[in-house]
Amino acid sequence: MSDPDLKRQLALAVDELQLELPVQTQAELLEYLAQMQRWNRTYNLTAIRDPQQMLVQHIIDSLAVVRPIQQALDFRSEAVIVDVGSGAGLPGVVIALACPGWQVNCVDAVEKKMAFVRQMSGVLALPNLSARHERIETIQPMGADIVVSRAFASLLDFATLAGAHVRPGGQLLAMKGRHPEEEIIALHEQGKWKVQSVQQLQVPLLEAQRCLVWIEAS
Repeated sequence: MSDPDLKRQLALAVDELQLELPVQTQAELLEYLAQMQRWNRTYNLTAIRDPQQMLVQHIIDSLAVVRPIQQALDFRSEAVIVDVGSGAGLPGVVIALACPGWQVNCVDAVEKKMAFVRQMSGVLALPNLSARHERIETIQPMGADIVVSRAFASLLDFATLAGAHVRPGGQLLAMKGRHPEEEIIALHEQGKWKVQSVQQLQVPLLEAQRCLVWIEAS
């Protein structure tokens, strides 16, 4: 698929997701995609190789979480976001591009993936983006408004490992596929965290179920 096609698909998805993303930011998202393809040849950042699939399953899928987070934070211009198990920076890099006033901290146990995110912070001139090659449970609490994960772990493991980084009144946000009924039951049996809501997502061009699980302290 040619660059103009990717550009058009991204622009349509941005409109459908009701995001206000300048043309320059959309160009930076496509540059991030191009860099991911380039690094992927050597470092195997993602199993997906096709640029169009990367656009939909990585970039647009990550963009779909931006407006729900904005709404949860009452469209505040400043916030602290932690992306756990960030991998190649998904959704962290996308969030940092879309919301330049937010401080976004990507955390992953794989060094080469965090090296890529650090490189993106420089290439895309994102002073609000940081990358930490550590296990989330070993880091001092980061006082996040929202701690987000995309296919990181079960809800119980996510809350257990990453819950310390949520500031009082903040939330955990798990990006999931199907409604994770059994995981919700296991989380509630543990007692420290509860699911506040499960929000269905429509991700443009993605033929798969997506939902957001909002979790808060009990």
